[in-house]
Amino acid sequence: MIYLFKKQHLLPTLVFIFVAFLLSMIQLKVKLPMLLFERFFDGGGWIEIVLVSVFGWVVAYNMQDPKKSAKWRHISWSIFSIWFFTQLAMGILVSDVFLLTGKLHIPVPAMMISGPIFRGEKSIMTLLFLSTIVLTGPAWCSQLCYFGAIDSMAAKGKTTRKPLKNKMLYKNSILLLVIFVTLILRLFNVSALTATIFGLSFGIIGLIVILFISRKQNRMVHCSTYCPIGTLVNYMRFINPFRMYIDSSCDLCMACTSKCKYDALNLKHIQNKKPGITCTLCGDCLSACKSQSIKYKFLGLSPTASRNLYLFLTISFYAVFLAMGRI
Repeated sequence: MIYLFKKQHLLPTLVFIFVAFLLSMIQLKVKLPMLLFERFFDGGGWIEIVLVSVFGWVVAYNMQDPKKSAKWRHISWSIFSIWFFTQLAMGILVSDVFLLTGKLHIPVPAMMISGPIFRGEKSIMTLLFLSTIVLTGPAWCSQLCYFGAIDSMAAKGKTTRKPLKNKMLYKNSILLLVIFVTLILRLFNVSALTATIFGLSFGIIGLIVILFISRKQNRMVHCSTYCPIGTLVNYMRFINPFRMYIDSSCDLCMACTSKCKYDALNLKHIQNKKPGITCTLCGDCLSACKSQSIKYKFLGLSPTASRNLYLFLTISFYAVFLAMGRI
């Protein structure tokens, strides 16, 4: 017990307990088997709960160290995306038992906006998305989006300091365009097949942006400019109290800009003592800041406590989402 509660083990142990608790409630209270292992054999969900909770412990243990945080965020996020699309492939090619509700949904993030508008009904994915913003701010765009992880993989390498031009114009225009086109499709009562083709086309264009623009610029252009969900997150994240700021010890070395893939740290942002609107609070920049000037803020908590609370919430929800088939 003494070993478990050494300072460096407190955060991961709390993550382990919270993840195990949340998944146990899902296992006990939800009639439809939400945990993948439970769909194959009785009691399998409990095995999955232990495995995922342990994995949450490992991620939290490593991410609490600012120098390791970026590396482990990318590892865990890549695992999340690979597992998500593996389940999609298995659901299509093998059995619908791999799908959350037994029904296939288009795995394009923009569909969380256009789907409910077109159908005129709520969506479980939209509700999950909104709940994460309320609880963790912009963590969806740095830990919980299956598509964003692909953009992150493509944007590997040292980021240039030159900011993206007309970023906000593109972001807002694409968001409004998606909403407008969806309303037109619903107004003219087009078939579900036609709407699906539009959705898939938008996703394919997004992949092109990732492969040719994000990869070339070593920046997540898809997430920070093209994705309408990312734009919603940028605006809606302010309903959550988590913030990042740059204190007076900053010497304008600009090293942090090489780590920011969301175009949220350039000279103007640093001089203003806070990241730009596209910041997702991912914390990758902390590993580059030798003066430790970049800090988390949550109400009246200290910067360390604020960051630990953010990690606790984001890693816990990450692990819970990982445990469930979400297609």
